[in-house]
Amino acid sequence: MSNLPVLFFQIAVPWSSLAPHFWGSRFVSLYQEVIMVGVLSLLLPILLSAIVVFIASSVIHMASPWHKSDYPAMPRQDEVMAALRPFGTPPGDYMVPRAASMEEMKSPEFAAKMAEGPSLIVTVVPSGPFSMTRNLTMWFAYVLVVGIFAAYIAGRALPAGAAYLEVFRFAGATAFIGYTAALWQMSIWYRRSWGTTVKATMDGLIYALLTAGIFGWLWPQ
Repeated sequence: MSNLPVLFFQIAVPWSSLAPHFWGSRFVSLYQEVIMVGVLSLLLPILLSAIVVFIASSVIHMASPWHKSDYPAMPRQDEVMAALRPFGTPPGDYMVPRAASMEEMKSPEFAAKMAEGPSLIVTVVPSGPFSMTRNLTMWFAYVLVVGIFAAYIAGRALPAGAAYLEVFRFAGATAFIGYTAALWQMSIWYRRSWGTTVKATMDGLIYALLTAGIFGWLWPQ
């Protein structure tokens, strides 16, 4: 019970009014100098890091063999395509076999389907020539969004003139989460190859390091 008046005093009195009594004017001056950096002030590192990451990702995927084994051809793919073509399956994500309810999933008939196989998790894409324009545009937009989040987190944590390594840490950690955190769910729940996920995570680490370096370099002084 003796702690209650102290607790009430700490809640009721603003911290700024207590600061001079405990740390003096030096603390107050330091406190006033810590001004957050707005996202608009970081447009240059956001844009430049997006361009650099976009170029790096293009080199990794098109000029190196790093990802060539990610999606191998299905055995007897021509026969599989010929067998599936008459069904006219619309684009989308599918699971085969797919139970309509939990009760059906527990049924002997569904267990027999799973045992007989094949079991598939498939993404059907539209037929026709594959255009990279849409994918590259969406990828660049995604990279920009990651840069904006990195700018927001770092800008709320650090003032102008922060040390390079401090900016590197906050921007890099945020970018790494943005590029990689959700990748592992696909292997955990949907059986995507762990090798593919690990390689994509390494890509994300490279992108995060590039983003962190550019933010540290161009951080406002």
